[in-house]
Amino acid sequence: MDLTVPGGMGGLEATRQILAIDSTARVIVSSGYSDAPVMADHRRFGFVDVLPKPYRIDELDRMLLQVMEAG
Repeated sequence: MDLTVPGGMGGLEATRQILAIDSTARVIVSSGYSDAPVMADHRRFGFVDVLPKPYRIDELDRMLLQVMEAG
């Protein structure tokens, strides 16, 4: 989930709603704002991992594989 979505629901609120429906959902947070509190303490906000922007496709691929294998 991207933390900031101009004019739309951001990742934090979307994740809250997803976890209310399925508490076992595995959600990754992504943002270019590295100083955002959720990026420093992602688990406290319900995310299983963090992927700072910008990232390369191979980094995203590794992250998705890691999260799926751990689940």
